[in-house]
Amino acid sequence: MAGEDRETQTKGLRLLGILDVQNTPCAREAILHGAGGSVAAGLLYFLATSRVKRSFDVGFAGFMVTTLGSWFYCRMNNAKLRVQQRLIQEGIKNKVAYEGTVMDPTKKGKAEAPSGPS
Repeated sequence: MAGEDRETQTKGLRLLGILDVQNTPCAREAILHGAGGSVAAGLLYFLATSRVKRSFDVGFAGFMVTTLGSWFYCRMNNAKLRVQQRLIQEGIKNKVAYEGTVMDPTKKGKAEAPSGPS
């Protein structure tokens, strides 16, 4: 039993055998948002029309639309965040590299600034 538990922990939770939900960024949140969207869409459609089969279809469509929308929104935000982090890291690296040298950007600003009325 203990060997099986370790094996499932290393594999992770797979959805339909293709998507590793635990190790894929945004996957868990997208699935949860999709589940909520499907319940809301299906229930609202059923309350409005009382058609069971069609409300299931609407619920399934709501799941797909909500899941994909949430997935792409989260992935775009993660990509934007990674770009910002990379720019900040490069800026910090350049500041450390140029600090105290002639190419120090902080010294250039002070040297070119007027010293006041003479």
